Amino acid sequence: MRSRGAGTRTAGPGLPRSAMEPFCPLLLAGFSLRLARAFTVNESTPADSNWTSTTAEPQAPGARPLLAWLLLPLLLLLLLLLLAGYFLRFRKHRKATVSGGDRKMPNGILEEQEQQRVMLLSRSPSGPTKYFPIPVGRLEEEIRARSADDGKMFREEFHSLPSGHTQGTFEQANREENRDKNRYPNILPNDHSRVILSQVDGTPCSDYINASYIDGYKEKNKFIAAQGPKQETVNDFWRMIWEQKSATIVMLTNLKERKEEKCFQYWPDQGCWTYGHIRVCVEDCVVLVDYTVRKFCIQSQLPDGCRAPRLLCQLHFTSWPDFGVPFTPIGMLKFLKKVKTLNPAHAGPIVVHCSAGVGRTGTFIVIDAMMDMMDAEQQVDVFEFVARIRHQRPQMVQTDVQYTFIYQALLEYYLYGDTELDVASLEKHLQALQGATSHFNKIGLEEEFRKLTNVRIMKENMRTGNLPANMKKARVIQIIPYDFNRVILSMKRGQEYTDYINASFIDGYRQKDYFIATQGPLAHTVEDFWRMVWEWRCHTIVMLTEVQEREQDKCYQYWPAEGSVTHGDITIEIKSDTLSEAISVRDFLVTCNQPLARQEEQTRAVRQFHFHGWPEVGIPAEGKGMIDLIAAVQKQQQQTGNHPITVHCSAGAGRTGTFIALSNILERVKAEGLLDVFQAVKSLRLQRPHMVQTQEQYEFCYKVVQDFIDIFSDYANFK
Repeated sequence: MRSRGAGTRTAGPGLPRSAMEPFCPLLLAGFSLRLARAFTVNESTPADSNWTSTTAEPQAPGARPLLAWLLLPLLLLLLLLLLAGYFLRFRKHRKATVSGGDRKMPNGILEEQEQQRVMLLSRSPSGPTKYFPIPVGRLEEEIRARSADDGKMFREEFHSLPSGHTQGTFEQANREENRDKNRYPNILPNDHSRVILSQVDGTPCSDYINASYIDGYKEKNKFIAAQGPKQETVNDFWRMIWEQKSATIVMLTNLKERKEEKCFQYWPDQGCWTYGHIRVCVEDCVVLVDYTVRKFCIQSQLPDGCRAPRLLCQLHFTSWPDFGVPFTPIGMLKFLKKVKTLNPAHAGPIVVHCSAGVGRTGTFIVIDAMMDMMDAEQQVDVFEFVARIRHQRPQMVQTDVQYTFIYQALLEYYLYGDTELDVASLEKHLQALQGATSHFNKIGLEEEFRKLTNVRIMKENMRTGNLPANMKKARVIQIIPYDFNRVILSMKRGQEYTDYINASFIDGYRQKDYFIATQGPLAHTVEDFWRMVWEWRCHTIVMLTEVQEREQDKCYQYWPAEGSVTHGDITIEIKSDTLSEAISVRDFLVTCNQPLARQEEQTRAVRQFHFHGWPEVGIPAEGKGMIDLIAAVQKQQQQTGNHPITVHCSAGAGRTGTFIALSNILERVKAEGLLDVFQAVKSLRLQRPHMVQTQEQYEFCYKVVQDFIDIFSDYANFK
């Protein structure tokens, strides 16, 4: 760490100027008082006679009192200004004392939260506050209390934590030969807990890497917390993996964020590459919406020692935003479970890294440990555990926002538990929800669905949809997009609010924003609908309603029955219309008469899948039609480049949400043999209100998955 006192100038023999500063206003006040007294006391006072002896002209008898009354307010004003300036400067000096040298260096010290201007924190001068373990039954209540007043109590709790800097020395990290190996000059491993490598060719400092052993809940050195490798430390990183016999790497940063390098790519995209004496070969790569799983075969090239190849798994969480924390902990909990599943029982420490190896890294480790504590003791002690691991690596869990996120993840885990199933256990799970009849036990399903209805609708995040001009564009005023994921159109020149459409981006199984969930167009929003399809390069439209149902308009017919029709700058020409089973497939040639500058094409083929088997009230009679529809849509997407799929029913929530939920659930069943109907639907409801609107639709999701497994179990290794 850099010395905070280096270069301090002195204001006297052995006394720093900073030590003199508190006395300056007091000296000035004393001087002002003496000066005022000089003008107001009797002239014959010997002690004060010298104050007026320098005047050249004799003064009138009443001059001095008058002068005193004039000068005294001026002196007091000057004193107040100087006091204000001093205290402002003193406050800045105190801030510098806390954070000086700890803010963003040329490439950044903190791996995230740049916009929040977070400092590295010192201990509270009044001493730490004691925070006690929280029984799981009181967790929701405690989080609600801490979240009040914009999270004031969470901030206070976080600021009471020890930084960890006083618990050890950093001699090895600060050695001249090792300084360039550190990504950030003030994020360093303690000497007592640092990972020590074997020396290379007897070179003394070749045993150093910016990484620290970190305990789990009960398991000593369960993790290694490391910085993201730099280009010049990649070989050391792989040497550490090999020597520590690690089988799992958890990566919590992207390679670049906000155009800054956060981590050097330390693995090959394909084939094999040798890092120092470790050969790394790519075995597999699976990209999912929140994380990517890469599998490598690694082998030492040294002639002595163990040379048998090993399988290494890297789990790369890609959904942590550039600053802040994930919007919901669902993806992180799913990711953490995958880490636990893939890490072999007798492997070495799990290597966890972000950019600096303290913020996101610490957050991940604490969530893992506290989930274990919750299972073992039915309580959590986040404060104590963070304080403990900061003794092993300072600054673990870097911001109060990350600290709050830990509690949110633990509450999510406590309230909803692990609802994931493998396909082999689905039948047993369904039997638990079944009564004596062939119908589902409504009590079991009601309880699951009731938990879904507890997902809060965030009305404060619907400001754009609730503007008077945009409310007229909604079929159902309660079903409008959130601001954070609404589909934004290009603004028409000189026309306000023309960037809005009642549509939301929804994540797919493998891709972010893979679906666009929208309402059936109204007569005055058809042009916006086709602008959206064109601007977001959609090649696929899924329609789940009829134009009219029960003699009510549910969707404006936005395509021509024959020939062509023009809406604004978009012309739609119908090329074919075929009906197969319960699905009409219509092919359109869409032309933009004034193509946007960013798009060179002027025409595009768009295919609409219109499913006729879904009544407005109720569900389809059987699940096979929905399975066929999803398969047809996926085939179309593979042929056209996986651009967003536009999905709509009437209001864009019930049938729309069920279709998207089933698409994601069945995709996971095929890829992993796993399903989680509850979390799939819950995730959708966090992205658009009322998705999967009724308990009957929720039950239908289970039914379709069971039908899918029954149909394809002969051809796939599900059971």
